[in-house]
Amino acid sequence: MILNAHSNYSLRYGTLSNEELLLLAKQYQHEVVAITDINNTSGVLEFVKLALEQGIKPVVGIEFKRKEQLLFIALARNNAGFREMNELLTAHHLYGDKIPERPDFMHCYVIYPYGKYQPQQLKEHEFIGVKPQHVTKTCFESKAFQQKCVALESPVFKDAAGYDTHKKLCAVHYNILISQLQAHQCAAADDVMRPRSETLRIFQQLPLALNNTKMILDDCEFVFDFKSIKNKKHFTGTAYDDKLLLEKLALDGMKQRYGAQHKIAKQRVLKELDIIDKLGFSSYFLITWDIIRYSMQRSFYHVGRGSGANSVVAYCLRITDVCPIELDLYFERFLNPKRKSPPDFDIDYSWKERDEVLDYIFKRYGHKHTALLGAMSTFKDKSIIREMGKVYGLPKADIDRMIDFPTADLNNNELCKEILSHYQAIEDFPNIRSIHAGGVLISEEPITCYTALDMPPKGFLTSQFDMYLAEDIGFEKLDILSQRGIGHIKDCVDIVLQNQGLKIDVHEVERFKKDEKVRAQIYAGDTIGCFYIESPAMRGLLKKLRCDNYITLVAASSIIRPGVAKSGMMKEYIQRFHHPEKFSYLHPVMEQQLKETYGVMVFQEDVLKVAHHFGGLDLADADVLRRMMSGKSRNKKHLEEIVQKYFDNCKERGYPEHITREVWRQIESFAGYSFSKAHSASYAVESYQSLYLKTYFPMEFMVAVINNFGGFYSTRVYVNEARKTGANIELPCVNKSLQYTTIYGTDIYLGFVHIQHLEQHFAQLIPQERMNNGDYKSLEDFMERTQITLEQVIVLIRVGALRFTGKNKKQMLWEAHFLMNHHASQGSHLQLFRLEKKQFELPALESSFVEDVYDEIELIGFPVTRSYFDLLKTSFRGECKAKDIAQHVGKTVRMVGSYVTRKPVRTVRGEVMAFGTFLDDEGNFFDTVHFPPSLTQYPFQSTGVYLLLGRVVEEFGFPSIEVQKMAKLPIEADSRAG
Repeated sequence: MILNAHSNYSLRYGTLSNEELLLLAKQYQHEVVAITDINNTSGVLEFVKLALEQGIKPVVGIEFKRKEQLLFIALARNNAGFREMNELLTAHHLYGDKIPERPDFMHCYVIYPYGKYQPQQLKEHEFIGVKPQHVTKTCFESKAFQQKCVALESPVFKDAAGYDTHKKLCAVHYNILISQLQAHQCAAADDVMRPRSETLRIFQQLPLALNNTKMILDDCEFVFDFKSIKNKKHFTGTAYDDKLLLEKLALDGMKQRYGAQHKIAKQRVLKELDIIDKLGFSSYFLITWDIIRYSMQRSFYHVGRGSGANSVVAYCLRITDVCPIELDLYFERFLNPKRKSPPDFDIDYSWKERDEVLDYIFKRYGHKHTALLGAMSTFKDKSIIREMGKVYGLPKADIDRMIDFPTADLNNNELCKEILSHYQAIEDFPNIRSIHAGGVLISEEPITCYTALDMPPKGFLTSQFDMYLAEDIGFEKLDILSQRGIGHIKDCVDIVLQNQGLKIDVHEVERFKKDEKVRAQIYAGDTIGCFYIESPAMRGLLKKLRCDNYITLVAASSIIRPGVAKSGMMKEYIQRFHHPEKFSYLHPVMEQQLKETYGVMVFQEDVLKVAHHFGGLDLADADVLRRMMSGKSRNKKHLEEIVQKYFDNCKERGYPEHITREVWRQIESFAGYSFSKAHSASYAVESYQSLYLKTYFPMEFMVAVINNFGGFYSTRVYVNEARKTGANIELPCVNKSLQYTTIYGTDIYLGFVHIQHLEQHFAQLIPQERMNNGDYKSLEDFMERTQITLEQVIVLIRVGALRFTGKNKKQMLWEAHFLMNHHASQGSHLQLFRLEKKQFELPALESSFVEDVYDEIELIGFPVTRSYFDLLKTSFRGECKAKDIAQHVGKTVRMVGSYVTRKPVRTVRGEVMAFGTFLDDEGNFFDTVHFPPSLTQYPFQSTGVYLLLGRVVEEFGFPSIEVQKMAKLPIEADSRAG
């Protein structure tokens, strides 16, 4: 009979998980427990489900607090009461309303802290909470007072160790030292879970309080159906009409995609429609179609990806652009009768347009029925040590040492041991509520029937529970995601129209796949800026696979992932690709089903194929197996049943034992890190869109990539790529540039947004004023029309943005100071003092290109008019260029390269090695390998130009340098420096 239990969802306060809390309650013979986490209902439904499994009656509530002050505890008498509490908390988050001192609930019991109100002030449903420390005082109160009391047990922790952890969590919450924590900022030392018999003994002097407590707990009844689907039930109004509409849309789409006579497509569509209808997902498909229809009307580009791309119906509705028939994708990977967790569609939009799509969803389906999906950031790894270290006031250097060098002698002290002792105590504890990357919930009932809602800075209501609980209670989320890859595709199309007057349809992917120039682009690994295929590792893989087609690109998108590469499957795949005659298939079934990937399981769908065709599992069981083995299910018993079925089926089919076990070993080792083929195919579609634009409109494409600030590399690399296409790269110019980078013919002007220290206001104002009133005529005209500050005009002068005047920087800096000083002395706030001609003469003011380059590095982040190579004190540029490396395989060469990026990895011995990427002085890439001995002796230092000595090696036609020595080369100093 516990009225006020706190789980660790009482963030940075509670120390018991819902499971631990209930196991303890069962051990102590409590038959009813009320969960009342502080100002949230994140864990309520999880608590209810676990309580029912434990045979404990759950009561749901919230402890409402304002800072450290307890206002009241609310307990829901029924489901309507739970909604009332959620709506009060939501209004507080949404409108900033203060939580009232006394709420106006209709379906809740309210318990106030002892001493706040007298009994005559309370309504029938309101009570006073008496904690164990108040029992003696309450005994002396009147009978009328005692009649309005309840026995208030408030367990927060299990024992003294838990109390210690609790205090440290509270110190983390208030961002103070543990020594600064005040009593009112944490729970009392006796807020532990007590056996029921002890609770009855403590409150035996207050039988009325015990009776009230029992009455409340008996009366509260929260009923929840975890099996029913919680999403909006119908799109049209009835399930039958949904079925008819979805069927019409799918068949119409099939004719557009495949033609009216495509038998396989029609069979597949009808089969999928039958499953969708039986499982009640017609509305889900129609809502997704509705969102796609809206976004296409707005000319927003989208990419439908993930397991949803396994559906031909989704392809026909234009939710995805991946043809499942072409790629032999199984619908059961997305939706099947035995799949207990709901599916979801992943829809990517440009980062610039995603919020407009979300705004449509909220307005189309109603704010009461729509919410972003929440997420829960937990205490993990380094964050635990960092937070605990701060609680004890450790300097950052000491905390960093504990994290980076845990076995160091300096960590061998009582304080460090104390900090590390709490690592396991709070590992994976909920810490901060946040927002899921793209999940959206659209419910039949108001969202507040399930959760209170937060209003984060994003501006859309967000659930307090995460995706895992959403799945458990029957929600199918939509993932409305954003990425900059789509942004640069859309922007490129717009820029080409503006610069060349050509219209491009980027959805003509089938044409792009067959284009010979596009195929040559992939084959050469010339993919900088292209979505998902531009990293050094991916470019190298494309060259090793001699990739020039869609199918191989789809495979490459999967085998590049860390799990596949680490397991050795990537190397095995490449070897089999080049030498198919040197391997044999384990079994004819493996050859039949995995011929496309040379007998290597590359995709999650391959697990389904092998489990189904070799192991005899039906496709639904095969998908359940895949999900369970990838950690997406905790039902170990069901997994064991399916595994046994696999082995029994193999025995019935007469397979040799060693073959059965070897196939199983491969399934087991692969399923945990595999990647959906549909997901890879969706990525490959977007890659082809990028590739086509890069191939035929390289200048406009690189401008779009630069303006989307996304991709694997920094802006410097993309500017270099634009220059290689033949474009003239210009520094920002007040008479040419816009806020973002723009192109005129073959002239690319960097945008004002790239100038560090330039205020956003002026980055927008300068081009706007020019468009309204014409080009700036002089420095004085510019300063007068923009009313720019002296500090900001100095930035523009130094970056060369006023070079149209024909004056050098030093002369303009002098003139800017003169104008600004005279302006101030005249007291004018509207017009600058106009200079008389011949009023002053300046001495000769010299400058050098070195000063200009340093200005560009400081204000843009990299040299624009020159390169880092121009600053070198040596004229040596290496013994060979990047384009000629392949001719030196087996030889040791010296090369000079400008550092681009590196990827550190650990060897099997735990040592650190690295893969590096550099640009030579012609702007071409070359790749390096730094093994532990070399990397230890010759580490990377910082951005700059390096002299590298190493041996040229080649793997499957891809050359790189195994570095033996490396040194950063000295450069010319800025003559203005100190």
